[in-house]
Amino acid sequence: MKKALVVGINDYPTAPLNGCVNDATALKNVIETNGDGSPNFDVRLCTDVQTKADLKRLITELFQGDSETALFYFSGHGYIDDIGGYIVTPDAKEHDYGVSMDEILSIANESETKNKIIILDCCHSGAMGTPKTSGGVSSQIVEGVTILTASKDSEPSFEIDGQGIFTSLLLDALKGGAADLSGYITPGSIYAYIDQSLGPWDQRPVFKTNISKFTSLKSVVPQVPTSIIRNLAKYFPQPEQEYQLDPSYEEMNSPDVEVELKKPYAEEENVRIFNDLQKLESVGLVVPVDEEHMYFAAMNSKSCKLTALGFHYWRLVKDKRI
Repeated sequence: MKKALVVGINDYPTAPLNGCVNDATALKNVIETNGDGSPNFDVRLCTDVQTKADLKRLITELFQGDSETALFYFSGHGYIDDIGGYIVTPDAKEHDYGVSMDEILSIANESETKNKIIILDCCHSGAMGTPKTSGGVSSQIVEGVTILTASKDSEPSFEIDGQGIFTSLLLDALKGGAADLSGYITPGSIYAYIDQSLGPWDQRPVFKTNISKFTSLKSVVPQVPTSIIRNLAKYFPQPEQEYQLDPSYEEMNSPDVEVELKKPYAEEENVRIFNDLQKLESVGLVVPVDEEHMYFAAMNSKSCKLTALGFHYWRLVKDKRI
């Protein structure tokens, strides 16, 4: 249901690169399984593809069929002229540099695959989806296509220590840096992660899409178990409602522990609920009211409430989307 073509080219006759094969191999290793070890993408890794014809054939094969998701990743040289952008192959010559970015977009646009994702780490990659010449529907981004590139069409894409800056951040995002609280990682969250990580003087990533719903590229083990997030609607029947605490929620408030005790003493069920609330507080979904820490909210019989983000996840729970 999910397949990926991952291409890295170092072996250019006149301008060899160092990190592209490493980048492609690392990406394959990251996306072929989810964080819990379950299968994710069926990856075809192709390194140092020598000809334009071979690379175009591989891209065409990727987008054939009606699978759920097809992802194309390229790391190598990019080029732009008055007509448009190209991903460069080792057999490049004047006026025939490699596979046209417009042509790749056309292939993706015409594919019956539900989600088509194109990720380019090459110079001038921002030209993808912005053709220099006018055209028909194949020059537009049709529904289901998402493009994420390392730089604007006027910018280079840099390597540091044998790895592309963009792909290094992409890998960090896919390892969990861009995950939401349910553990899902989408193209949009990846772009946000990379965009925030690069400064205003660095190469700027580009994100273009035409979708009605983000697809998950990978899932990782969430920071807080989903079962606990689902308890938001249980602990807060109404989103504006506060959850009243007292000392019985604090595990350390027990005669078995040498601390100053307060009645009511710790009760097992309340302690379990309080542990959930503390985990929800740790990821910004819940905050104590009129106290700095949840411990003092319990010991001083205060309450806790949902944050704005907590309200968002409360609605997701109520709508059965989590």
